[in-house]
Amino acid sequence: MGIKKLTELIEDNAPTSIKTNELKNYFGRIIAIDASTSLYQFLIAMNADVSSALTNQLGETTSHLQGMFYRTIKLISRGIKPIYVFDGSAPVLKSGELAKRKARRKEAKESLSEATEVGTAEDVQKFAKRMITVTRKQNEECIKLLTLMGVPIVQAPCEAEAQCAELVKAGKAWATGSEDMDSLTLGSTVLLRRLFFSDAKKLPILEFELPSVLDGLGLTQDQFIDLGILLGCDYCDSIKGIGPKRAFELIQKHKSLEEIIKHLDKTKYPLPEFFPYPEVRELFKNPNVIPGKDVPNLVWKDPDVDGLNEFLVKEMGFSETRVAQGIEKLKKYKNTSVQTRMDSFITVVKRPVEDKKTPVKKTKTGKPAAKSSKTSAKVSAKKAPARHPNI
Repeated sequence: MGIKKLTELIEDNAPTSIKTNELKNYFGRIIAIDASTSLYQFLIAMNADVSSALTNQLGETTSHLQGMFYRTIKLISRGIKPIYVFDGSAPVLKSGELAKRKARRKEAKESLSEATEVGTAEDVQKFAKRMITVTRKQNEECIKLLTLMGVPIVQAPCEAEAQCAELVKAGKAWATGSEDMDSLTLGSTVLLRRLFFSDAKKLPILEFELPSVLDGLGLTQDQFIDLGILLGCDYCDSIKGIGPKRAFELIQKHKSLEEIIKHLDKTKYPLPEFFPYPEVRELFKNPNVIPGKDVPNLVWKDPDVDGLNEFLVKEMGFSETRVAQGIEKLKKYKNTSVQTRMDSFITVVKRPVEDKKTPVKKTKTGKPAAKSSKTSAKVSAKKAPARHPNI
């Protein structure tokens, strides 16, 4: 879920911190992708109509593999280097949110059964979406697929978006690819949303730059984290009656949750029964992750052709022709994706510092003599820095 209404709040108060872009413009970028949110998107998009869900000969869902295979090829063909990060165990503070999600799925299952008998096709589709969840088996199948494709993966000890943010902060990735806005409260300096469905829905990718967000909102990272908690996150309930506008005003005025609570009218805005904001703040600031320096070298390898055919064609029932075409694209573009972006070659060239100043010629009156245009041109030519050989 991430942070409630944070996107809208940034759009209203720091609009210049959000850029819209096309996939092709991320050529050469290493992007750490939250695998769980990506898989959920694939399952939602391809299983919305239960009657046409993608399955193999055993009736097992393959939508997640279809989405992962072809979308990853698309990223690589655009010169992007993806790293997929998979969830580990959920933090204890998230248990309440997980319980709510389980209850909603149970309710959706009952509603789906009723809608199948007497409801409309729209109702069936709506409740079917609410029931979708990513299973451990589906995660394991995608890890196997990506390994065969030669794409690096990272198994996070806890939440994937926290590990993605750590990879970005450590310089092992340029951005986080996720739909969850808490990637920003976790410290990812760049967040890309709509990375996987921008083309299908004809929507641009949204690029959030954390330093610009903080600057536009006039907040420090600690204050931004407190704002996220106040808006509502996966780890604790929010304060009833305080919406995005009011939450932002309170943070601007009081600077911290402690001060807000101290001055808050508890009769008008009663605190929730479960509101462990100090622990939640600590979770955002120091999440359970593999430190970036301890993450093994991330290598993009050649695809395992025999392994992909065995897994996708024989086990999962994929089209042999389409898989072969996909493998050829992987081979073709793998080396393209590791080329360095042109902007990495652009460096600031400092002018050499002269040890001695050239003596200024003076006229008989003692005033500096004017330089001829020819002389000025020679001086300018000498002072101009040489162009970088790679530009």
